[in-house]
Amino acid sequence: MMGGRVRTRRQDGRIHLKTAAELALMREAGRIVALTLERLREYARPGITTAELDALAEATIRSRGAVPAFKGYRGFPASVCTSINQELVHGIPSPDRILAEGDVISLDVGAIYQGWYGDAAISVPVGEISPLAQRLLAATEGALYAAIAQARAGNRLRDISAAVQAHVESRGFAVVREYTGHGIGRAMHELPEILNFVPDHSYDMGPWLQPGMTLALEPMVQAGTWRTRSLADGWTVVSADGSLAAHFEHTIAITDGEPEILTRL
Repeated sequence: MMGGRVRTRRQDGRIHLKTAAELALMREAGRIVALTLERLREYARPGITTAELDALAEATIRSRGAVPAFKGYRGFPASVCTSINQELVHGIPSPDRILAEGDVISLDVGAIYQGWYGDAAISVPVGEISPLAQRLLAATEGALYAAIAQARAGNRLRDISAAVQAHVESRGFAVVREYTGHGIGRAMHELPEILNFVPDHSYDMGPWLQPGMTLALEPMVQAGTWRTRSLADGWTVVSADGSLAAHFEHTIAITDGEPEILTRL
């Protein structure tokens, strides 16, 4: 959740490397997030309200001994972000928002288990969707896995950013530049900030990736331009030109070998 706004060009703060015991707790937090997203995917059908999806998410998270990470976070009023069509991220669930055939909904879920966070998002079709929407979802999810493939010890943060941008732009879509991925652990947002694009060739390469780093990688992609705006509710971010948007996210751990996806069943 809350890919943070782009703030700095350099990252000089400390990145906390997790121990095996800490990773075990994050793995359980991630499993709970994954289970919750799968339930939401099943129920994201025409006629259901986003408030009903929110209630389902909260019940699922709490039934597994965790706490919804988003509820109350900086005042956010719900347990899940539900962003529909041109809404990119941070959509607020409502009993008045009813899913309709052809919608695309992004579902962003976070859970806290024994003090440790898991965070992931999926964008799913509601019934039959347009060919453009299908291509956008495929490109955005593909960008996430392109990013994960670069999340290896010995690479730099910039390798992740470049992989997302190349994957998305080669498919004719726009990478959102105003929000980022982030480190995660005992807090929802830890260092490092993870851009989904490379601003220019002089941009700082970012830190070396090391085993024990835990990252929330989250490409945010739009069918039109990359620009966004925020609605009057203070939360919902939409594409500035009204074009369709999508968002996928996993919490991953850097290891000595392949990256571990902590929010996958």
